[in-house]
Amino acid sequence: MKRLPYHWLAVSLCLLLAGCASAPAVLNYDLQASGRHVWPVEPEIPRYQYVGQLTGEENFVKAKDDVSVGRKMFDWLVGIVAGEEAPTVLQRPQSGAVDRDGRVYVTDVSRAAVYVFDKPGGRLAVWEMAGEQTRFKTPIGLVVIELGEGKREILVADADLKHVARLDQNGKPLGHFGEGELVRPTGLARDPQSGHVYVADTHAHDIKIFDASGALLKTVGTGARGEGVDAFNSPTHLSFANGQLYVSDTLNSRINVFTAEGEFVRTFGRRGLFVGDLPRPKGVAVDKDDNVYVVESYYDHLLVFDNKGNLLLPIGGSGSSVGEFYLPAGIWTDHQDRVYVADSFNGRVVILQFLGGA
Repeated sequence: MKRLPYHWLAVSLCLLLAGCASAPAVLNYDLQASGRHVWPVEPEIPRYQYVGQLTGEENFVKAKDDVSVGRKMFDWLVGIVAGEEAPTVLQRPQSGAVDRDGRVYVTDVSRAAVYVFDKPGGRLAVWEMAGEQTRFKTPIGLVVIELGEGKREILVADADLKHVARLDQNGKPLGHFGEGELVRPTGLARDPQSGHVYVADTHAHDIKIFDASGALLKTVGTGARGEGVDAFNSPTHLSFANGQLYVSDTLNSRINVFTAEGEFVRTFGRRGLFVGDLPRPKGVAVDKDDNVYVVESYYDHLLVFDNKGNLLLPIGGSGSSVGEFYLPAGIWTDHQDRVYVADSFNGRVVILQFLGGA
């Protein structure tokens, strides 16, 4: 059989592309579970319900009647020319955030990129560039800044680039800050009132506070490993809520809480072998009801505390089934009372719905 010349295929592809416009795909969360999964289990009153998970391109699905003949022909021709292409998936997600329009941003250290699950646009975007000619190396912390009129800025802490990158709402690099001042930046948080940005500098064992322009204002911590209230031992993830900064002081096995100015308020957590202890806390987040969420990565648990540090509920255990995690990392919440867990070594983001309750 005579093979079609590549230039003919290219023309055909262009013609088909022009006639294959269709509605955006729908973001589908529930890819795995069947039935209702809640915590605590009934007959206790459920406080959290499993929503689904984010893994990659497979989360975006089109309606069955939205696949035209032209689209099918286009896909067939692409297969001839380029071969089958593996779908884009999360590899080792670390942290993330949700903007007010429902887009979910996730950092991935294995892919060295930021994944954007664009719900309004119906597609998955992957941002690889931290600068005009600089690729991300180890992106970890991420913050979304809402600027109004559909505009926003995304900050990404890259541990190996040793700075915080600024991106616009389309992923275009706008610059960076912290170069020469940060040793290994990981966690990020922001005070929406002052615009101050907090960076967990893990290898410097401190928290650095920058103003909205990226100028260093203050360093919290002694700059050396320590166990006192004024010291850290490899802090990683951060969260800012209700005027307070929450720090996951990972190798001190605790969560420290500070004022917006960096003054110590309280601490909770301890080393131990029991569920509720914090041998290796990573992600930390706070919802609008002052529930404090801590990812305990050593024993693969999501722990829910009240704002005084009392354990309310453990969720998890090692594995890949619903309600299980494998070396989870970051955690964040959104305006719909949803909780997102970067289940790192399972290559997914697990989503839970907070149902309320005292």
